Amino acid sequence: MKTLCAIRDICRSISEFEALFLSRHSICLNEGMVICSLKDGRLSSGEIASQLHLSCSNTSKLLRAVEEKGLIERDMGDKDKRQMYFTLSKEGKKRLKSIEAEDVDIPEPLVNIIKNI
Repeated sequence: MKTLCAIRDICRSISEFEALFLSRHSICLNEGMVICSLKDGRLSSGEIASQLHLSCSNTSKLLRAVEEKGLIERDMGDKDKRQMYFTLSKEGKKRLKSIEAEDVDIPEPLVNIIKNI
């Protein structure tokens, strides 16, 4: 039961952190994770799905939302024109810098987890 209660506290902390993140950056946590995934360059939707542990369908919806906000750009593959790749737009790079520069209060149950990473 102790483990279950700890997991409950972690879930609550993540929800609290996401609400704060959304209010400060106007994007949800998953959208922020897409931006973070693309900070080192161009990735396919499958690569992003793999990094975020999301289904291809959920990743597609998420990418569309981030693209509609002007934070990423879509390019066709060089060899296979059916393959789509994503990169940060100028605005996406700016938003990423803003997120990285901010010192955010992290709820206590998450602090210990993050310290051990």
